[in-house]
Amino acid sequence: MGRSSSSLAYGGEPAPSILVADDDALLRSALARDLRARGYEVRTAGSYEQALQAAARHPPDLAILDLRIGDRSGLEILEALRESSPHVSAVVMSGFGSIATAVEAMRLGAVNFVTKPVDVDELLVALLRPRAEPQPAARPDDDWRAPSVARAEWEHISRVVAECGGNISEAARRMGMHRRSLQRKLHKRPPRR
Repeated sequence: MGRSSSSLAYGGEPAPSILVADDDALLRSALARDLRARGYEVRTAGSYEQALQAAARHPPDLAILDLRIGDRSGLEILEALRESSPHVSAVVMSGFGSIATAVEAMRLGAVNFVTKPVDVDELLVALLRPRAEPQPAARPDDDWRAPSVARAEWEHISRVVAECGGNISEAARRMGMHRRSLQRKLHKRPPRR
């Protein structure tokens, strides 16, 4: 299982191998290209099944997983990766992050959760910082606080407004509320929890 000389980095040590799993072909290929340009050995997957097959053939050191990959979850991929390779460091990324999803990703063993759009340097920082600054691993039985109803509502409103490209009228229509009510909610500070 030799690595190419282009994957050598940091004083002759081989750069970690990375699995990029995202069903967005353009994003997946752009990330792979940028990671390879930085000397990483990269494997890509556009579906849950492809990700598990790639990981079975070549267990990755690192993984970049989209939260939604087809009709499956990147968290399912994370669970499978952690079962077969407990050492794997993974970042879960999503276009619509929520605190509850980020907490669940961390509980399952992700080292970070990032929201899109994100560039390759941000992903590498998110992946590699925990290696340099080890954090205590979360135990599955650790208690975590669910977000309050106010925080969940604010996150939902933010997600819908983002889906509508910032169009308040369209977002209000989709949520079945008056535009002014939505504007008032958006002008408030986001609840902390």
